[in-house]
Amino acid sequence: MKKKLLASLLLMMPMFTFAQEKGLDQKIDEAFKPISDFFSSVIFFPIYKSESIEIPFVLLLLVASAAFFTIYFKFPNIFHFKTAINVVRGKYDELDHHSSGNEDLSVGGDVKGTIKDESEEGEVTHFQALATAVSGTVGNGNIAGVALAIALGGPGATFWMVICGLLGMSTKFVECTLGVQYRDVGEDGTVYGGPMYYISKGLKERGFEMLGKIAAVFFAIFCIGGSFGGGNAAQSNQATVVLKELLGLESTAAGAIIGVVLAVLVGIIIIGGIKRIASVTEKVVPFMALLYLLACIYILGSNFSLIDDAFALIFKEAFNPTAIGVGGFIGVLLVGFKRAAFSNEAGAGSASIAHSAVKTKYSASEGLVALLEPFIDTVVICTMTALVIIIFNFGGDASGANVFQYGGDGSGAVLIDGVAYEGAGITSKAFAKYIPFSNVFLTIAVVLFAVSTMISWSYYGLQSWKFLFGRGKKADMAYKLLFLLFVIIGAAASMKSIWDFSDAMIFAMVFPNMIGLYFLFPVVKKQLKRYTDAIKSTKA
Repeated sequence: MKKKLLASLLLMMPMFTFAQEKGLDQKIDEAFKPISDFFSSVIFFPIYKSESIEIPFVLLLLVASAAFFTIYFKFPNIFHFKTAINVVRGKYDELDHHSSGNEDLSVGGDVKGTIKDESEEGEVTHFQALATAVSGTVGNGNIAGVALAIALGGPGATFWMVICGLLGMSTKFVECTLGVQYRDVGEDGTVYGGPMYYISKGLKERGFEMLGKIAAVFFAIFCIGGSFGGGNAAQSNQATVVLKELLGLESTAAGAIIGVVLAVLVGIIIIGGIKRIASVTEKVVPFMALLYLLACIYILGSNFSLIDDAFALIFKEAFNPTAIGVGGFIGVLLVGFKRAAFSNEAGAGSASIAHSAVKTKYSASEGLVALLEPFIDTVVICTMTALVIIIFNFGGDASGANVFQYGGDGSGAVLIDGVAYEGAGITSKAFAKYIPFSNVFLTIAVVLFAVSTMISWSYYGLQSWKFLFGRGKKADMAYKLLFLLFVIIGAAASMKSIWDFSDAMIFAMVFPNMIGLYFLFPVVKKQLKRYTDAIKSTKA
């Protein structure tokens, strides 16, 4: 299979190189525009619309649901944060191998004493599952997405990104607990899980079998689209932007060539399945996150006197924005929420696919691990990126003229020294001011973020593909070839066409996923009590 896959990719190179010379980038943009426009109009259907702002129902659904789960589960993002850290550290690993003897195991119709040892199921550890899921969320949304949010909504968008991230921790806890609770385990030990399984199986338990089947199919379709878009093409797009800039490549063929190289690299990794993916992400994710955070800390340390000014501006602009065309308070709030939701994917259900593969007999244990994702992704990494960009825009003095104008022309691009920059290009300019050879460093960071996100999302999409088309090898190969094709397409297209499509696909997953969460959150409450009781019994 590996030889066939790589041979197929190599055969694509001449075709794409030739097509690029004929303007493939424009053709891709033209092809994606009607698709992205259609899905965007449906997915982001506004419940309120004025001349300056639109409030899409999906964003309101995400935020309201996150707030509800936070309150219902008594702020798990705060009061179970320490427990989540301890689970990742392995402090409670013995619970997966020993029963306390007095816990109630009669869940979902099983009878105490007849339940199989669920700790024998699963393919990865808590840390590997977290690393895989984090690699799917910590990507160029943290570099390009944050820059886009600030370029559009100004510094105030950062505040609302953080609020959305904190609330999203509770949603992530719910969906990842359900991912483990309702997973399927094949005869060979392979785990199949995610919203398509807890929606179909969970709703069937409650007498809504047909609704569950329909919602699960829609989720799987949208997840496949999300794996091709936000989890793939958007990532290769930004990796190609920084690679072309570093290497000084301007020809239209360069994007496709870089895309093929990335596709080959990703193809080698994803052939091995979740175990190979987890073994790579558990090494790459901590390394790339640490590297990136150290660079941000260095820049912030070099401009320590401006940090308080940056935070003051973030809070001020959150409620009284001055960015051109943002649409006032509601507008900047929406920009922040939208970019945070895209970055950490809380509510989309995608991460539960990776977490469902964990080795545990307590589904809530993995739900607690999962709530760390939005914190790492949005509260920490996105905030660091935002501070660097805001301080860069001070131009060396918080009271001086800005380097670029917040809001720009409304497209997400800003003018810096007369040149238009967007996404990762803005972050790159900020890094370049403070770190020698930062273009090399940031290119490495962007590429690592992109590759790790792509390999995780390939697993998400493949699981959804298997749910729809079966678990055969031919079906797997068909999906992987399509996935790798989108790596090349993303590298060849413009940022706007790809990100519009990506936004629509990621947010489309929210609707069927929320059906499952609202029907099944009482199950999560039972599982949380079961796990916390088990922890208490070890301390007694």
